[in-house]
Amino acid sequence: MSKLSLRAVAVACAAAIVVAGCSKSQSGEATGGGRYNSWTVPHVLTFSDGGDVNTLNPHLGQFATIGLLSSLTMAWLIKWDEHNNPYPELATAVPTQANGGVSKDGLTLTFHLRKAVKWSDGVPFDADDVVFSTNVVNNLANNEVGRTGWDQIVKIDEPDKYTVVYHMRKPYSPFVETFFSSAGANPCILPKHLLAKYPNINDVPYNSLPVGIGPFKYERWDRATQVVMVANPLYFRGVPKLKKIVYKIVPDRNTVLSQLEAHELDMWYLFPGNYLQRVAGVTGYTISRRPSYYFNHMDFNLQRPALKDPVVRQALRLALNRPELIAKIGHNVGTLSDVTTPLAAPYAVTSIPPTNFDIAAANALLDKNGWVKGPDGVRAKNGVTLALDLATSAGTADVDEQIELIRDWYRQIGVSLNVRRYQAPQMFAPEQSGGIIYGGKWDIVFFAWLNDAIGDYSSEYGCNGFPPKGQNDVRWCNQRAQAAMDALYAHFDQAQRNKDVLVVQQEFVKDVPSVVTSLREDLIAYNKDLKNFHPNNITPFDNFMDVDI
Repeated sequence: MSKLSLRAVAVACAAAIVVAGCSKSQSGEATGGGRYNSWTVPHVLTFSDGGDVNTLNPHLGQFATIGLLSSLTMAWLIKWDEHNNPYPELATAVPTQANGGVSKDGLTLTFHLRKAVKWSDGVPFDADDVVFSTNVVNNLANNEVGRTGWDQIVKIDEPDKYTVVYHMRKPYSPFVETFFSSAGANPCILPKHLLAKYPNINDVPYNSLPVGIGPFKYERWDRATQVVMVANPLYFRGVPKLKKIVYKIVPDRNTVLSQLEAHELDMWYLFPGNYLQRVAGVTGYTISRRPSYYFNHMDFNLQRPALKDPVVRQALRLALNRPELIAKIGHNVGTLSDVTTPLAAPYAVTSIPPTNFDIAAANALLDKNGWVKGPDGVRAKNGVTLALDLATSAGTADVDEQIELIRDWYRQIGVSLNVRRYQAPQMFAPEQSGGIIYGGKWDIVFFAWLNDAIGDYSSEYGCNGFPPKGQNDVRWCNQRAQAAMDALYAHFDQAQRNKDVLVVQQEFVKDVPSVVTSLREDLIAYNKDLKNFHPNNITPFDNFMDVDI
């Protein structure tokens, strides 16, 4: 699965009129038409997540915002219901061994496709698009974020225009969430009729206004301001109840709060815990709070000299006061954990307790292993110093507060931090496009991964997943963990996969390529007039046909 974190300017009132109005009138009893808020614009949903986008093509930008927009607009074989279960979208069934879509040896995957489906520009969809899109993913000239799983395809058969058969080198059970599934901003199916003429898709006009097959279609992208989507009259399931969805680009969280207070937004998707009290005080909104599939983490770049030493990584975990971070920065939103698995996931690991905060133990560990403090208080060993570069997203005040706490704890163990701030699109761009995280231009970085539905960690932690081949930004390779990830591929039963996940978590906690700073809770503030919004943990915008306002 391909997963990434959540992370400009305030829109002028004149521009906001078309999206959510500039009214600052108060909420109260239900108004005419059954509305609770007088400022609600019927059938128009305006939301922000405190982020920005640098592409609308999920092949080239696999972070959370792209996932939200792509769920609404792009073409998928499989989508996910409100209980995090897969259902067929452009496929007529989710392939399983029981229904014959997956062969007994797991080496053949068969997708039967819907007929009479059209792209949003009116051109018919068929198997040619699926085969073409698969070849796009595996074309090394394209700046795909990852190819895990796709690189196991030996050949593709197209027995007719509505059947695609993948022949695999090895079994690959995560295909259900990787092969053109909306789970986590994975690559979508692309229209062959628009893109086949290009040698690669890296810089084509399509990326700024894609044509897809979803309940909504892109109308325009006003850079640094908004992305506007309108109902797609050609969608095969019918026309959604919402007429328009507007994603407002507001990379600064305080500005998002201000726009919520001004009733210029209908939804703030996944706001941080330190904003909970202030958001709760804004009239006219409902707050949803539930355990999340996201986990916050501090990553260590294992290719950097200082972080190659597992003792350093262990000491950095010991010196991180995560309960205080959750209490002070998260305002008691989040759960302490050393493992990455969600609390409510079928593969949740509960047998590994979290490491305690212990500055003295961290110092003793570094002393014992020859890391000596210099005159400036910073430790060094064999010419390598523990002066570390920390990369973070700009405009995240809560993260800045967190860094200052961590800076003080780390100073006490002889570690100094040099903080570098970047805009989110640059942080999460592919390595080939100068991306910071995937380019390895850091010692420590903070962001959040979205866990998947079955417990596959190969994209994030597999030995073959180093950028640009995958999303293993920490460059961690552990042979026991790798064997378990490989075993999961051949296990099409979740009970078997749970045992594989446990092994991966045991090695992850032992090696400390990352520290889980907290398991998140999903906090969503939305207009009280919003109806039928039932988000799941993986693809919260997948099921928008009946959502209305």
